[in-house]
Amino acid sequence: MHELSVCQGMLSQVSTIAAEHAARTVSSITVRIGPLSGVEPALLAQAFPIASAGTVASGAELHIETLPVRVYCETCGEETDAAVNRLLCGSCGDYHTRLISGDELLLASVELDAETQSAH
Repeated sequence: MHELSVCQGMLSQVSTIAAEHAARTVSSITVRIGPLSGVEPALLAQAFPIASAGTVASGAELHIETLPVRVYCETCGEETDAAVNRLLCGSCGDYHTRLISGDELLLASVELDAETQSAH
């Protein structure tokens, strides 16, 4: 399951962000995943508690947003949704399309709990 290594890489980025902002913990993480990214959202969700254990994101909520497959048609110039295995233009039906969305794996947001320090 490569989703575990994907989680570990994502959590490395999250740890860096938390350190840059002096956060003691992370309360939530939002990722956006396209169906052509090669990452299975359900498996990523299963791997997250294992990968986050002992990190600043231990106990954080993972929110997964799925993105549509979208193509740009070279023939008619329209941007339309497309099926995963049929990257045809939704407007004219042509196959001369360019993928514009659907293969992403994005760290969209990280909600941090800032460390409160008392001055003495």
